Order: sequence, then C-alpha cells, then structure tokens
Amino acid sequence: MSEHNIDATNQILGRLASKIAVLLQGKTSPRYQPRLAGGVKVVVKNASKIKFSGKKFNQKLYRHHTGYPGHLKTKTLRQVFENDPKDVLRRAVWNMLPKNRLRAKRINNLVIYA
Repeated sequence: MSEHNIDATNQILGRLASKIAVLLQGKTSPRYQPRLAGGVKVVVKNASKIKFSGKKFNQKLYRHHTGYPGHLKTKTLRQVFENDPKDVLRRAVWNMLPKNRLRAKRINNLVIYA
C-alpha cells in the first residue's frame, strides 16, 4: 500500500478534493483496476488552511433531512468549517468518489489532520 502526503495550505477545496478522489481510486497506479478499492492511502495536513473560491464560504449550504416532515436541516460552509475543518474536505471527497460499494472502503484510506 502506497502513501501520499498532501499539504492543503492555500489550496482550493474543489481542486484538492478532486485530486484526492483520483488518488483514492488508484487511477495513478499502473495496476489500476476499477473493481478494486485501490491500495493508496492519502494523508492530508493543514486542512484548516484550505481556501475557498468566490462567495462559497458564506453562501454554500449543506442540507440533510431527518426523515420527519419539516425537518430539513441547513448549515452554511462557514458553520461547518468553523466546527470541524476536516469534515468539509471529507464531504467534498466523498461526493467526488464513484457512487458504488467501494466508496466506503476508499474513504477509509483518507486521513485528514487540521
């Protein structure tokens, strides 16, 4: 299992997340096979120093529904980032990975330090 160390200082969230998603899938390896989780571990440091382009920091919304009528919960990117900067990057990478059975296994190979 190979390991990639990435410094997130002054990198834009989306570009960094797409780079990590490609690494977690194992697409940079010459032995890439889509049916395998990919043997790559990615370690990200300084997640609290990520940059955001445009007005996303105040305008981007994260929504989830509890399942009860009228219980749509909404938080801004600023609220989520101030609470846990690692969660913002993890959510971005999670949504960029292919939606299949391997997604949970691949996200386990991602380690983020604030």
